Amino acid sequence: MDPAKERKETKRRNELINMQGYVADSEYGIPTRCPCGGRIIDEVRGKDDYDTLPGKRFFTCKKYEADGFHYRQPWVIGVQEHIERLTKRLEEVELVINWVPEVNNQIERLEAEVKALNREVDNLTGQVYNLSVQVADLEKLCFD
Repeated sequence: MDPAKERKETKRRNELINMQGYVADSEYGIPTRCPCGGRIIDEVRGKDDYDTLPGKRFFTCKKYEADGFHYRQPWVIGVQEHIERLTKRLEEVELVINWVPEVNNQIERLEAEVKALNREVDNLTGQVYNLSVQVADLEKLCFD
């Protein structure tokens, strides 16, 4: 075989293997679209099919072929993974919700601190005004 053709064939085979790996890695949860762009349908195995589990459900690509580039995932696995992901998100939300009262307390403390600092600024502003009046009086006495 020609070395150039062999390299080309090897490269094509590696790309094919990589694509199958990408498809397998992306099968998580309930699929919405197949990597081929096809729509995902709910498939129920009929009793006519030769199978030990008639009625088994799948998430299947509408253009499904058994070539490794299309989704055909058991319904139970997809739903279980989706529930696990939602459970994890729920736990994260619960942590945030439990943290809200602490944040509210910090906000109240900071608001009280801001009020106290505003009073102090007002007090210092009054003192500066009094000092400027005294300086003006002293200037009149010294320079008149």
